[in-house]
Amino acid sequence: MDGDQECRQRQPAISGTREWAVAEVNCSLGCPHDCRYCYARYDRVVRRRLVSAAEWRHCRVLPEEVDRVHPLYPGQVMFPAAHDIVAENLDACCRVLAGLLAAGNRVLVVSKPHRLCIETLCRRFAAFRDRLLFRFTITARDPALLLLWEPGAPGYEERRDCLALAGQRGFATSVSVEPILDAADVVAMVHELLPLVSHSIWLGRMNRIGERVVAETDEMRAAVERVERGQEVERIEAIYRHLAHIPLVRWKESIKLVVGLPFAERPGLDV
Repeated sequence: MDGDQECRQRQPAISGTREWAVAEVNCSLGCPHDCRYCYARYDRVVRRRLVSAAEWRHCRVLPEEVDRVHPLYPGQVMFPAAHDIVAENLDACCRVLAGLLAAGNRVLVVSKPHRLCIETLCRRFAAFRDRLLFRFTITARDPALLLLWEPGAPGYEERRDCLALAGQRGFATSVSVEPILDAADVVAMVHELLPLVSHSIWLGRMNRIGERVVAETDEMRAAVERVERGQEVERIEAIYRHLAHIPLVRWKESIKLVVGLPFAERPGLDV
């Protein structure tokens, strides 16, 4: 083994948002979606204690981030990454997006989408269709599962309708099924969403469940166990076998690790 090979083997795999973007941009603290598995929620509420759990459920716009002048980044930029786009911060998000696009950036907009917000974004940024990619997080179809894991987020039908809306308005569309909340239904859900997708559908596991998810009730403990069963090697391999032949389906690092796919070699490839 030569030195270059040995160095490459020691380098960590490109993972998380770096698979999609070279930089992340945010403009708020807190998110009313209050998703139980959210890394940003865990980081700011539990690990760093910047806000309480109750405060996290209210979106606070950060003026210094809204006013930040962004450069032209050397690749796709993800916005937002640590909160979502909701009515409370919609104007601030539009201002940030306008600045990113004015600088010439390609922007990946990731959201559990509200129709009002997506209608606004499609109208405001119609001239930037060639540099704006929507990626809507759709983790399950079961209303009970979504209410338990993502209590403040829109339901499946609204997210699917937003996907259709963005496509009808001429924007590139994609989906993130990360984490997979319903392994038994995910293949059928992907097939239902495929006609509305022009770019990609990404699938990924729920990471660090024991660290980030507080299972304080029997219902929550059962939900965690269900996700863990759905992430067992045999189940992930079965999902991969059913979907691997579809060109638009892509796999996050957490699944590549299970099925033996090569990791991304550079940040922001989004492939």
